[in-house]
Amino acid sequence: MSFKLTPIALLVMALCAAGARADDEANTPMLSFSGYGTLGVAHSSETKADFTSSVLKPSGAGSSHSWSADVDSLIAGQVIANLTPELTAVLQVISEQNYDNTYRPHVEWANIKYQLTEDISVRAGRIVLPVFLVSDFRKVGYANPWVRTPVEVYGVVPISNNDGVDASYRLRSGEFTNTVQGIYGRSEPKLPSGGGTAKAKDVWGITYTGEDGAATVHITYIKTNLTIDAYKPLFDAFRQFGSEGIALADKYDVSNKRLSFIGVGVMYDPGGWFVMSEWGATESNSALGKRSAWYASGGYRVDKFTPYLTYAQAKANSNTSDPGLTVSALPPFLAGPATGLNAGLNTLLGLIPVQRTISVGSRWDFMKNTDIKLQFDHTRIGSGSNGALSNVQPGFQQGGKFNVFSATMDFVF
Repeated sequence: MSFKLTPIALLVMALCAAGARADDEANTPMLSFSGYGTLGVAHSSETKADFTSSVLKPSGAGSSHSWSADVDSLIAGQVIANLTPELTAVLQVISEQNYDNTYRPHVEWANIKYQLTEDISVRAGRIVLPVFLVSDFRKVGYANPWVRTPVEVYGVVPISNNDGVDASYRLRSGEFTNTVQGIYGRSEPKLPSGGGTAKAKDVWGITYTGEDGAATVHITYIKTNLTIDAYKPLFDAFRQFGSEGIALADKYDVSNKRLSFIGVGVMYDPGGWFVMSEWGATESNSALGKRSAWYASGGYRVDKFTPYLTYAQAKANSNTSDPGLTVSALPPFLAGPATGLNAGLNTLLGLIPVQRTISVGSRWDFMKNTDIKLQFDHTRIGSGSNGALSNVQPGFQQGGKFNVFSATMDFVF
């Protein structure tokens, strides 16, 4: 059995064990079930490209659909098995738009946790990737103030889980709690539009979370070796052009290239209002280059309503174009292919989003465990960039602006 299937196999064994075990803890259920979901629609004013909530989704609002339910809609269920006071197992399955435009359910989490002491624990299986401030519930719309997490920042690392192990240590000092977590593993998400698989191997990292009353600070550093097979034909073709082509391929090919991420998030939520902000950046010696993004958001709770405002920005910190092969130095029969390769390279380099967005919205908790949200986003795209849009069609104007209107109903059960 491959390592990729191991997390699911572990959970099957654990849940079977839970079903056969007597309940030793009177106040702790042997098995518990919960779930969450979002029903939503989004409309984009840009008709020559798609607005999506993740680059892992194949379509969205805009060129594919004037109004799209695919951007935010999902439903998920979770089973927790309390095997012993120290040993628990979690299985979470989610149905959302997949890379192939289906809603086939997939396993989001599948892990076993052992609590060595009150403050030390280890987990093995498919585990949340603790990159951001709200990574544990980034897909749980009801747990977040907005319609969706800001795409500028959360698009920097669209992967949400990791197959491997982690260990967590918590240190309390009065009301102040420090938690340090180390992770190791791998992830292989499939990419839309025939993009193959992004293989992140040897994912390792460390996160720190500090909590003091209403204040939270989250710091993350993660590294991995990344391979995107879909890029290989382009750079293999570059290598046919001698030393210049080989140098360009070695510089930009995404084949077992190191990618690092660093992020910082802060939040203050005393109950009646909240403010929060996150910043994140990645760096890779490949076509993925260097990019960074940040957002700041705040809201005020008035009875059952929470109006909020968010500003987000994404930018490229490396070149988004390259002269490529020296076409003028090539014989005429090679000039055309070389020009095409240069265009392909610059298309890849230009995929780094450059944009800024102002979002205004409101949440209405109109009934228990259910809310309705309305959100309006105004985005300005950087010059020469497609921003975070996908499925770009002929006639699209780079460096423009567009609006997105979204309406969702979130629920937990």
